[in-house]
Parts: sequence; structure tokens; C-alpha cells
Amino acid sequence: MRFLHTSDWHLGRSFHRVSLLDAQAAFLDHLVETVRAHDVDAVLVAGDVYDRAVPSLAAVELFDDALHRLAGVGVPTVMISGNHDSARRLGVGAGLIGRAGIHLRTDPAGCGTPVVLTDAHGDIALYGLPYLEPALVRDEFRTATAGHEAVLGAAMERVRADLAGRAPGTRSVVLAHAFVVGGEPSDSERDITVGGVAAVPDGVFDGVDYVALGHLHGCQTINERVRYAGSPLAYSFSEAGHRKSMWLVDLGQDGEIAAERLDCPVPRPLARIQGRLEDLLADPALERHEQSWVEATLTDPVRPDEPMARLTERFPHTLSLVFAPERPDEDPLASYAERLRDRDDHQIAEDFVAHVRGGAGPDERERAVLRGAFDDVRVDAAVREVAG
Repeated sequence: MRFLHTSDWHLGRSFHRVSLLDAQAAFLDHLVETVRAHDVDAVLVAGDVYDRAVPSLAAVELFDDALHRLAGVGVPTVMISGNHDSARRLGVGAGLIGRAGIHLRTDPAGCGTPVVLTDAHGDIALYGLPYLEPALVRDEFRTATAGHEAVLGAAMERVRADLAGRAPGTRSVVLAHAFVVGGEPSDSERDITVGGVAAVPDGVFDGVDYVALGHLHGCQTINERVRYAGSPLAYSFSEAGHRKSMWLVDLGQDGEIAAERLDCPVPRPLARIQGRLEDLLADPALERHEQSWVEATLTDPVRPDEPMARLTERFPHTLSLVFAPERPDEDPLASYAERLRDRDDHQIAEDFVAHVRGGAGPDERERAVLRGAFDDVRVDAAVREVAG
């Protein structure tokens, strides 16, 4: 059976205040044409269909059109909710929509109930595991701790239990939305850290033939059977080096996997350029970026006059301007932003404690309090999104 694995559409998202709706519509056109051109048997959408729990009307209309077109080509689609989606909103009408071959899996309680498809070699059970927010699903799965590995492991136990009761030779596919160890994040994914831990080991998925992952925006292979499709469009300049694509996956008679990357259309390339303003305006090597979306980092020791206006004369699609003045390494005036680069909220809080204590950082008890505070804030935000 042949699957097309995609994820992280983030319908309704903009890029530095530039609407991406037209680009997202072009991707969905490409998706439907790919289904036809490659004789795809089923489409897998691994979460973050929308960018917000309460999406814009334009995003909902785009999603509605996509559902009609996927149903129109007569190819089953299995779709799960991600951490950006409101599972309850996305799942409205799931039973009715399922009759058209679009199977929405948004309820954690249904993790062990697959969509069953059949090819010449027998049945394939497709299990949809929506994003599992540990604090919200802990009671459902009766886990001892509220962590990603615990709840995802419990969900997979339901998958394996159901699979064990099926006919010998039944092949299996799992869709999940999670941060798996070995994956490379970018700047555009929302933090899902709980208790200081966000990632789960790929071993949690042992026992199934293919795992279609969503959440991380770079297309990547964790192992032969566990892959991220990545987002079809770039949603941050940290993705400038990404090749946006989908996985075309052939699942063989005995569960063997053959996977091919299929490129997605690029509305406009991304470029990150750095240097002094006058050098950027004059460098002939940068001509290739003149029609790109540009993030420019200026290293002038003194901030130049009207830098954005001058940059856009050469690079009209400049969207982001960053200042990183050249200074000696020992310069105590090095920018605050530079000191915080690559540090998460918890690390920044620990640094602040050390700063106000004259260098003495928090002890283990205090670190636990800080982690708990950040977890409470993030869970509260998730609960408010669900309540909508």
C-alpha cells in the first residue's frame, strides 16, 4: 500500500506578517495532484492542521476545500490533531466526515481504534494518536506521572493490544504528534516541554511497521520506520536551509518500507544575510537573494540611519532586521539578545537567579519550583485554548 505522509500545514499562519494563505492553497493543489499522479492509496496528516485553536474564517474555508477535494479523489485520509489545533473543534463532525473517507482522529480515548484499509496482501491498521498533552490526558491513560513518554507509552500499549487481537500478518501504521529523540527542531515549533523534558525515545513506537510523525518542521528520518514529514512551507528563518517535502511511503507485504521524498512548491526562497549595511548593499554575491524573503543581521558597530528603508531598495522582500554589532569578545556590552540565544525559558530563569545572587544559581528544590511554574503556565494556556 502506498501512503503520502504530510504534516504541520498550520493553515492561517503568516510569515512575519505576510499572509501565506495563497501559498498554503498552492500546496494543497500540489497535494491533490500528487495523490493522483503517484497513485496514492491513503493520505496521512500528522497534526497541526491549523495554526491556532480558533482559526480564521479564511483558514477554515481552505481546510473545508481541502476535505472536499481529498474526498473527491476517492483516496482515504487519516488526520490527527496537533498541539496547535483545538482537538474538539477539529473533530466536530468526525463521524459524518468519516463516511466520505476522511478519518479525523482527535480523541485520545480512541487511540486503540484504527482505520482499517485492505490491499492485495491483507489488512493495514492505521492508528491515529492526536497530540497528548500530559496534564490533560493523564487520567484517561492512568499513568503514574504526567510526562510525554508516560502518556505516549500508554497510548501505544492500547495500539499493541488492539493489534495483537487482529489476524496474523496485519500490518500497522501509527500517526503521532510528538518530539522524538534525535529530531532537529527549528524556531517555529511551539514548546511542549513538561517537567524539563519534551522528547520521547523512538523505542516507544516499537512493534509497528511505520510511524508518521508531526510537530517538527524539518523533514527527517529518525529511523527507517519513524519519520517526520515536516511542514510544507517555511514558518521561520531558521528553516532557510530546509528542503520542504512529503514522504511517499510504500508498505510491502511483510511490512518492509520504501520511502521517497517529494518536494513541495516554494512560494519564495528564504535567505539569511549578515554583515555591515554598506557591504550588504554592494556585495554582488548577494544578487541571488534580491527576490528572496530576507532576514538581515547588521554588524555595524554603530546602528546606521534608516537601515530597513535602505535594505529594501535592494532586497524588497526584507522581513526581519537584526542588530548584532561587532564588538570584542570580552566586551561587557555584548547584546542581551546574544546572551540569550539558544537558551530556553527555564535556563533564562536560572540565569536570572544566579545574577541576582551574585553567581549562586538555584539548588535542585528551587529548580523543581521553577519547572513547576513554567509547566503550570503552559498547561493553563493549553486548557484555555481547549475551552476556547
